[in-house]
Amino acid sequence: MLGQTLLFLLDVLVQPFAAVLLFRFHAVWLHVPMRNPVGEFLMAITDFAVLRARRFVPRISGLDSATLLLAFLVELVYLVLFMWLQSFPFEPFPLLGVLVWTAVKLLKISIYLLIATLIVEAILSWVNPHTPLAPMLSAVNRPFLLPLRRRIPLVGGVDLSVLLLLIICQLILIAPIGGLEQFALSLL
Repeated sequence: MLGQTLLFLLDVLVQPFAAVLLFRFHAVWLHVPMRNPVGEFLMAITDFAVLRARRFVPRISGLDSATLLLAFLVELVYLVLFMWLQSFPFEPFPLLGVLVWTAVKLLKISIYLLIATLIVEAILSWVNPHTPLAPMLSAVNRPFLLPLRRRIPLVGGVDLSVLLLLIICQLILIAPIGGLEQFALSLL
């Protein structure tokens, strides 16, 4: 009973925080405008950790390496606690396996974040195209959609590049990410 409660709290608090940190990393990388209610909320709930970490972790090639490192550490803590609550035998501690699994999980979360932003942007384009979130979502999705939009013409005035990108994301989750995840789990 206590184990299920702790697993629930991990799934609701710790892993979403890793996803928020990862989104913030991607937002800096993609130069996403965060001047909207959601962007400001994401910045506010991560500033306490990110601003401290930036004092010690320098930017690498213009990337917000402090935020990425924090996302990695939070996901690492999540996975170790998850394994502990599942009564995983830690003798010897599978450090390499956990580190690889953490990296793969961050890749997986990144793809899921892209899928979520694509779906939200599509829905908002039908419901409220002038929402304050539109520039943020567009900035996240544009670099991935532009190469497809150059090659795929509109069909009856409908942009199929979003659908194609969703299919590509699902294929990436199934094949390479799934294979990497199996490899990481074999190291445990």
